[in-house]
Amino acid sequence: MQAPDTSATPPHSSPLPAERLRTRLGRLSIYFGNQRLAWSLAIAGTLVGALTEPLLAALLKPLLDQGFTQGTLPLWTVPVAIMGLFLTRGLALFAAQYALARIANEGMLVLRRTLFERLLAADMALFSRQSASALSNTVVYEVQTGSTLLVQAMLGISRDGFTLVALLGYLLYLNWQLTLIVAVVAPAVAWIMKTLSRRLYRLTKSSQQATDALAYVVEENVLAHRMVRLHGAQASQAARFEALGQQLRRLAIKSTVSASAMTPLTQLTAAAALSTVICMALWQSRNLGAAQNELTVGGFISFITAMLMLITPLRRLADVASPITRGLAALERGLALLGDAPAETGGSHAPAQVQGAITLQDVRVQFAADQAPALAGVSLTVQPGEIVALVGPSGAGKTTLANLLPRFVAPSSGQVLLDGQALPDWDIATLRAQFALVSQDVVMFNDSIAANVALGAVMDEQRVQASLAAANLADYVASLPQGMHTLVGHNAAQLSGGQRQRLAIARALYKNAPILILDEATSALDTESERLVQEALQRLMRGRTTLVIAHRLSTIEHAHRVVVMERGRIVEQGTHAELLASGGLYARLQSRSSAP
Repeated sequence: MQAPDTSATPPHSSPLPAERLRTRLGRLSIYFGNQRLAWSLAIAGTLVGALTEPLLAALLKPLLDQGFTQGTLPLWTVPVAIMGLFLTRGLALFAAQYALARIANEGMLVLRRTLFERLLAADMALFSRQSASALSNTVVYEVQTGSTLLVQAMLGISRDGFTLVALLGYLLYLNWQLTLIVAVVAPAVAWIMKTLSRRLYRLTKSSQQATDALAYVVEENVLAHRMVRLHGAQASQAARFEALGQQLRRLAIKSTVSASAMTPLTQLTAAAALSTVICMALWQSRNLGAAQNELTVGGFISFITAMLMLITPLRRLADVASPITRGLAALERGLALLGDAPAETGGSHAPAQVQGAITLQDVRVQFAADQAPALAGVSLTVQPGEIVALVGPSGAGKTTLANLLPRFVAPSSGQVLLDGQALPDWDIATLRAQFALVSQDVVMFNDSIAANVALGAVMDEQRVQASLAAANLADYVASLPQGMHTLVGHNAAQLSGGQRQRLAIARALYKNAPILILDEATSALDTESERLVQEALQRLMRGRTTLVIAHRLSTIEHAHRVVVMERGRIVEQGTHAELLASGGLYARLQSRSSAP
């Protein structure tokens, strides 16, 4: 298992510089920017909704001046104006929210689809660099969180930005001298947002990494639950979890402090501006003549109301830095995954039929510079239709050699050929279509038995039934209430080890590929089940190239050739009888396995 990778998205010293922000939004526009109709509806809705904000304050001027002071305002205009205003505002904001919800969910769907498709086609090195929990967290939760936060923030920016402009325009219309005082608030709020968002961004990145580490501990303990209980390691594992949980809690509190500080500081700045405006208005009313002072009582109340209404969009604009920062930081994980997970590359060689000849020429595989090579200069030729058994002690390189063939592992030097063509020249899908694999590590999907057997191919129930019968699993499947359509659960956990192994063999039988790789394929079977499966495998292997990694004599003795490996090298080759007679490593291994 690989520790979670935290290098893909390192924390930055500055929150989101303008150029970097434009770059990130430009990359996101591919997923969220193609819905022109929805964006047009969202912009129009927020614009109309914003324009209704100053109208609420503007209604007070005729209401006070003409309604209460002069008594000339018709009564019917009051409910008509108020109801019409709120109806228009409600419809406009509903349209904007609906449109942005469509944008968020459609963009999230496209981005998730792109990420998942990239995972399905990613170079195998990705899965050794990042843990399963980190990858699933990025594709599922980070994308959803980032999309929701970012689109909601865009709604807030557009709505509150338009509202701010409309209110400032109305204030300028009423009294431009007093409005100049209000304008001082903008740079003060911008400075507060810049200072606090820088810290918030760093804390958000650290929280992401801490969350990955915490999820990784949970993943480890779920996968290794038997070992944890067997060795009584619950206390030490709980301590690991507690330490990471405390770290995440501290980061969450710091983030909350940074985000929450924006609101009171912004409101304090706005309150200072409000006090100054009221004092200035009182000075104008006392020191300027009626001709010079354009504000009536109704106009002054409208001005104060509009100015107080500025506080709400200002506060929300200050608060919007937090969801934008968190949203972009979350979506950056997905963007980083797209950049760090290049697709597997292959050639164009795609023959309609293969013979199955395999050649390894001085192949070396070394996973790390400070480790011994898994394969050290291996050369091997397997003829079409030949059954070759790979044997040797644990760590000899048998599984690494088998993983070279479908390009699950790339050689550090040397080359591997299939039918005389180097593997990198093959179309990757065509190459892997030539192999069927049964590994000792059985992996099943939470789907029906039939779907697991026919994995990746068109389902033919008769072929599924024949494959299950050949794998000695038909009687068990027939006893299930839904037969082959029974769900197997998470990794077929409801099946026994032998049943899971036979289900994997049925999958290989169904694929019917020209080359078989059997990696301890019968290790979990009892003697009777193994006998029946061996009979089916013997029929299947006729005319097909087969590599068998096994230690049981019953599996090896039918091979045309036995290749003995030790420490990444081939040390012996020959038939079962020849190698027993030579008294080498193979003979010693067989004597150990047959010893009581």
